[in-house]
Amino acid sequence: MDRPALNSLIEDIKARKIDCVVVYKVDRLSRSLLDFSRLISLFDEYHVSFVSVTQQFNTTTSMGRLTLNILLSFAQFEREIIGERIRDKKLLTARQGKYIGGQPKLGFDIVDRRYAVNETEAKLVKRIFKLATQQQSCLKIAETLNAEGPRSKVFTTKTGKTMGGKHYTGRLIHNILTDAKYIGKIVHKGQAYDAEHPAILSPELFEQVRDVLRSNRVSTHKREIRRFAMLRRLVHCSHCGSLVMPAWTNNNGRQYRYYTCAKKVKTGYGKCSLPSLPAGELEKAVIDQMRSLIRHPDVIAHTYRKVWAGSQTGPDPEVLAQLEDLRQSRHQTYQAARSLLDLKDPDGPLVKSELKRLNDQMKSLDDSIRTLEAATTRTSTVDLAEITQALHRLDPIWEVLYPEEQSRILELLIETVRVSENNVDIRFRTNGIEKIVEELTSQGERSNG
Repeated sequence: MDRPALNSLIEDIKARKIDCVVVYKVDRLSRSLLDFSRLISLFDEYHVSFVSVTQQFNTTTSMGRLTLNILLSFAQFEREIIGERIRDKKLLTARQGKYIGGQPKLGFDIVDRRYAVNETEAKLVKRIFKLATQQQSCLKIAETLNAEGPRSKVFTTKTGKTMGGKHYTGRLIHNILTDAKYIGKIVHKGQAYDAEHPAILSPELFEQVRDVLRSNRVSTHKREIRRFAMLRRLVHCSHCGSLVMPAWTNNNGRQYRYYTCAKKVKTGYGKCSLPSLPAGELEKAVIDQMRSLIRHPDVIAHTYRKVWAGSQTGPDPEVLAQLEDLRQSRHQTYQAARSLLDLKDPDGPLVKSELKRLNDQMKSLDDSIRTLEAATTRTSTVDLAEITQALHRLDPIWEVLYPEEQSRILELLIETVRVSENNVDIRFRTNGIEKIVEELTSQGERSNG
């Protein structure tokens, strides 16, 4: 569905500028059965006719809809087969050590779909690896090269656009230092194959640099995304506006947690004056301000007014519109299933498979409809005492909450945290406390019930 022309067509349909969509074949509109069913639903909603010039079917009859689904199933099957063939061809090309696509790398030019060594750039590659054995830091290497003047590789795309020629970053240097093409290898799906192009470096030097990188590794949120950090994606630098990232390092067998500016990590530690901040101290400062806020009488009174006003407005119009869309999709799915059951031979394997898919889809739609219906019929009867009790309940249980739950509460309450050397500025969400109150009051009702 992510096609500019198709998105433009959808916008014109919603603006009621189109009465009929004409295609040469059904698969010219979409080869995805799911995407096509969404488009057909859109056509029905805005009363737009659909015509295929070379394929005759009538979507108003059960046989016509079945024919359309069969055509789409074969179109999707063909798309998947083409994808498998492309992947197999790419694997075979990699095994033969040939160029498998992608942008040219520093030290190589692409000539007749083959890697050719660029002698001038190859000297720079060798210098980068030599610096890696001396300085042992990607950021320091990038700063050295940027000060000397070299820029990243310049190349022209097939469309004629010039790319590259930018300053080096730590990430770019790391990519160069870990690229096996420089020792005459082609890597595909994690497997290295002997390449047909000559090597620029010796395998011994390449492995020596790999060992340096492994020993010099510092854990960041991108490398170890599963590590927990309470303020992940919430903290920004007051100096440069960049995200402040969680990071970890080890010293003498002890692990240290801290937050550091992303600009320093990516472009060099001299690019931003914000020092690395101890994680424990920063998290404690944010939590203390949050707990002080929810106990303040003015905040409790403001939250009560917001919750009371929200309880008087009735269901959210967006929720009602979403509920109506789900009900319409459920009706269309039911009609499609009925049309299959009306066939002379509803026990065929293809029909059975399609019926199972439609049945699963109806179950999923029913679950979503029940959830939204419960949300639209729920009424709020909280008073000031209940809100006060709910907010006061959060403070004593905070210490026993799981860290992930604490982080979720902070994300609900806090929009952003801006930090400098001596200041922590927290901007709270306008409706964050109301959401917390709704959850706490609903939990209280369940426990009392």
